[in-house]
Amino acid sequence: MSALRGSLGPAARLVVCAVVPWGLCVWLGTSSAPVPAALPAVLILREDVFAAPRLALERMAGVVVGVLIAVAVLHWLPLSTASFLLVTVCGCAGMYLLGGAAGPNQQVLISALMIYATATPGYPLARLEESAVGVAVVALLGPLLWPPDPYRTARAGLDAYRTEVAARLGAIADRAAAGQPAPAGPEAARLWRRPQALAAALDGTLARLRLVPLKRADGARLAGLRPRLGLAARTALTLQFFTGELTDRARATAATIGPDPAVRALEPLLRATSRALDEALRGADCTAELTRARALDAAHRAAFPTRHDAVLRAGLHLTHEALADHLAAAP
Repeated sequence: MSALRGSLGPAARLVVCAVVPWGLCVWLGTSSAPVPAALPAVLILREDVFAAPRLALERMAGVVVGVLIAVAVLHWLPLSTASFLLVTVCGCAGMYLLGGAAGPNQQVLISALMIYATATPGYPLARLEESAVGVAVVALLGPLLWPPDPYRTARAGLDAYRTEVAARLGAIADRAAAGQPAPAGPEAARLWRRPQALAAALDGTLARLRLVPLKRADGARLAGLRPRLGLAARTALTLQFFTGELTDRARATAATIGPDPAVRALEPLLRATSRALDEALRGADCTAELTRARALDAAHRAAFPTRHDAVLRAGLHLTHEALADHLAAAP
């Protein structure tokens, strides 16, 4: 049901951006069924609605080049296999010459073949007019109709990150209790980079929404969400350092003296830190869990006071400091 509700806005945007240019072209009298005017809504609108103006310009350039190719070939050659082959070859060449980072501009070949297949007087000009109307409507209305909700998107991303971090720290605690290294791999590196990506995506969305003023409630919710995003980014670095040190320490000791008592004794400290971070990222008060984590940190420091043990705990200690700063800055 939630997925259906999330699709209503994009579906409504597509319908409006297809119907409006259709109606305009019928009113202008370009044709009785101006399908090319409705096609830009289908071919341009994507999840990133702010890319619509750029994609619209690319599509219009492809339409113009494709129409010119077909008109030029039909002016010199009759309908035949040879002329069709020439239109196809030239359309493919134009498709790749006008292509960009998203790939070839397929509109060149599509327009060329449609003009070639509809060799009637006045159709090339009508297609240009209808495509221009459709492109203009999509470029102007697409980003303004049902724009994305930056708060909901950022909150969903933060909640997903929080859940994955809790699961990963739980797995690390289980392995620490057994004296095993923390699980590593490319997915771990991607996890620790996600808070920075979430913050950057939020800033990018807000920058693109400059012409769409936020509601007061949305602004207040975003103001409350930003400190949690900052905490996620700061603790991602400290936890990444901790997991790296834990992996190195566990592997080194496993090869010499077997399971490390200092690593095994980290389990309750790590679980308390994980619960404190989870509560803070949810927006709850993590004072009690942070106090407990700091007490466990002090106990571990008393039991394992060497410099190497201090380095092992450093990532968790820095995580506690980040949580304390977050609590102190809370209104």
